[in-house]
Amino acid sequence: MKDNSGKKDKHDGKDNKKDNPLHKSYGIFSNIRFILKNMISIDKHFIVIMFIGFMTAPFMQYMWTVGGKFVIDAITSGDGWRELFYIILALGLVQIIFTLLNTYYNSHIWWRYINVRMIMTQKKNLKVMRINYEHLENPDVMDCYAKAERAVNNNMNGVEGMMRKISETLNCISIVIVGIIILGNMNMYILLFITAMSVLNFIFMDYTNKKTKKIIWDNMATWNRKYYYMRDASTDFAAAKDIRLLGLSDWLRSKFRVLMLEKYEAQRTNEHYWNIFAIISSVNWLILQIVIYAYLIFEVVGGKMTIGNFSLYLMSFATFSSYVSEMLRNMGDLLARSREVDDFRSFADFDGGEEEDDGLPVPESDDYEFEFKNVSFCYPKSDKQALKKINLTIKTGERLAVVGLNGAGKTTFIKLLLRLYEPTKGEILLNGVDISKYNRESYYKIFSPVFQSVELFAFPLSENVSMQTPEQTDMEKAGECLCAAGLKEKLENLPQGLHTEMLKVIYDDGVDLSGGEKQKLALARALYKDAPVVILDEPTAALDALAESRLYEEFDKLIGHKTAVYISHRLSSTQFCDHVAMFVDGEMTEYGTHKSLLEKGGEYSNMYNIQAQYYVNEGGLESGY
Repeated sequence: MKDNSGKKDKHDGKDNKKDNPLHKSYGIFSNIRFILKNMISIDKHFIVIMFIGFMTAPFMQYMWTVGGKFVIDAITSGDGWRELFYIILALGLVQIIFTLLNTYYNSHIWWRYINVRMIMTQKKNLKVMRINYEHLENPDVMDCYAKAERAVNNNMNGVEGMMRKISETLNCISIVIVGIIILGNMNMYILLFITAMSVLNFIFMDYTNKKTKKIIWDNMATWNRKYYYMRDASTDFAAAKDIRLLGLSDWLRSKFRVLMLEKYEAQRTNEHYWNIFAIISSVNWLILQIVIYAYLIFEVVGGKMTIGNFSLYLMSFATFSSYVSEMLRNMGDLLARSREVDDFRSFADFDGGEEEDDGLPVPESDDYEFEFKNVSFCYPKSDKQALKKINLTIKTGERLAVVGLNGAGKTTFIKLLLRLYEPTKGEILLNGVDISKYNRESYYKIFSPVFQSVELFAFPLSENVSMQTPEQTDMEKAGECLCAAGLKEKLENLPQGLHTEMLKVIYDDGVDLSGGEKQKLALARALYKDAPVVILDEPTAALDALAESRLYEEFDKLIGHKTAVYISHRLSSTQFCDHVAMFVDGEMTEYGTHKSLLEKGGEYSNMYNIQAQYYVNEGGLESGY
């Protein structure tokens, strides 16, 4: 079976053809064991059902071929009607039995394939949600994931395709074995000739499969990422205003046109190779037909073969040659599907740090002190250091403001503190212990982070606050946190209060929130989690400067004596913080109290004075700011 899902990236040059370092080739037999192991471990009935298919397949194909010989022999030999009746009755009873078994097989096998694929899809999804965050920004990892996604996204390719091909190949083998037994009595050389021509056809098909995968399918991952990004960007409700007001529809359409042309070129190349194969296969089949018919006619005319045997061998030849070709084609498809299972297993076996590690549990305590010691960081495949030799201590209960312009390294600093990334150089200590020695899940639990980009989930509002199942959600606490975060009026106006469904993905009456409301919801999540360390990474960017200042002050009171780190390029939070760290181009250029840095007259003072005038002009908050 040819694969029609291939797309070709326009940058199909040397760089694109370079193998992904994460890709592994496991081999056909290893992949068959892998698939069978998953099939049987997920559904133990597979063994029985596949055995039924293996046993019934040859009977369904040859029963009337063999039976026809006996009927013709009975007629031509002059046997009575009684013998003919018994032959037909016996054939009818056997037909009923094996038809029922075959119906059972067909009705119980197909949905089991889908069930196994769905469970393996869940494992793939779970892995991508658990691998270390840093891998999500690695193109090699995401290409590997995209190929794994392709391996479980339909019925005929990848994981499910290989399950189907294993069953179909086994059924073909049983049909071919019976065919060998029948035709072996005719002429062994003819049998070998049929087999040789079928093998030749298989070799051409396998070559075509390999060729198309190498020059088309292997480039699909990058094309897919481009396509899905463009599709999501053009249909995302959040982008709808920009598309209309900035007139982006023609521009986006032109981008799609380029992608579709790439797909068209790939499909045209694909069809070129398969058309060549079709011509070779047709010539092969024609030669085979001529040889078989010539032999059988010669044998009958020469009186060496009865009409009954002529009928048996002719029909058996058609079935046998068809299923030898089918078996070899299935084997070729198995090889193709095996290469796709390689993609799935490459991602499944990728060590993304998602397994439960045996690190130390973070001890429960009221005191958590963090220390950055000569910490530098460089993003993968980048030559520029995002952070350079950071030395900083965050004491228990301290309020630290990390400020600087966009691109100064503030968010990178937070990623390292949260252990989303590991330092390139230096170390980060928690109570004197390198954080890399702690169990990652245990370490995450001590933080309540609030990020600038806030994701709403198509769940009720209460679960969007608790981020837990309905049974685990404290409804009263969720309501209190929403009110404390500034969403009391919004909550009162919602049709079903805390039970209101968010977004219209599942429910037509779902409610979306504005940008500012989403960021207040993120603050409510932080309050609900009630972790000892609060991180606010520019969560109020959608609010105006005065609203941000008031919200920061109110939120700071709510978190009490917890440790808090405020990240911003606006300076709403600096006055009530214990210390301010000024970042410029990845370096901490200034550190001290708000007052001391103002008196120093450096970059922080300059930035503060530029912003302060707008606060004075807008609301007369000079003294408060």
